[in-house]
Amino acid sequence: MTEIVEAPAGYSGHGFFTTKLEDAVGLARKNSIWPLPFATSCCGIEFMATAASHYDLGRFGSERLSFSPRQADLLMVMGTIAKKMAPVLRQVYEQMAEPKWVLSMGACASSGGIFDTYSVLQGIDKIIPVDVYVPGCPPRPEQVLDGIMRIQELVQKEEFGRRKSPEYLKMLEGYGIK
Repeated sequence: MTEIVEAPAGYSGHGFFTTKLEDAVGLARKNSIWPLPFATSCCGIEFMATAASHYDLGRFGSERLSFSPRQADLLMVMGTIAKKMAPVLRQVYEQMAEPKWVLSMGACASSGGIFDTYSVLQGIDKIIPVDVYVPGCPPRPEQVLDGIMRIQELVQKEEFGRRKSPEYLKMLEGYGIK
């Protein structure tokens, strides 16, 4: 973390501080997340409320919504995902640049919700890895903000080499991602 030390002899400035590069990069990433909303139903409306002025997603550094997977680093999956849509969602995830995170919002994205049918994917974690789950049907904006803050904690604490570690690469292989 940040450590305050005495100024060297001959230094006439107001002061200085030292920190680790990983901490500085983590702080910058934490406060500049670009989410990609992938909304298919009512959870998307709750997300719109979260991004509006009353809850103000912008105060978390996430006001710049990206509708291009190549420019986003947080995939927010909201609502029911049909099995026909699963390959599209997987392709969107694979087009995102590393590092990337996934937030599953609502009961339908997390577990299929009340739709236990042949045509509905019973949780997006069947096709892509999920970092944070936000429960609810639909979740309140406060819950969405809590999920964003949990993603921020993950982003800030992530080590530089985690995405290249053998454990992480093995987990991706389990999803069929190379």
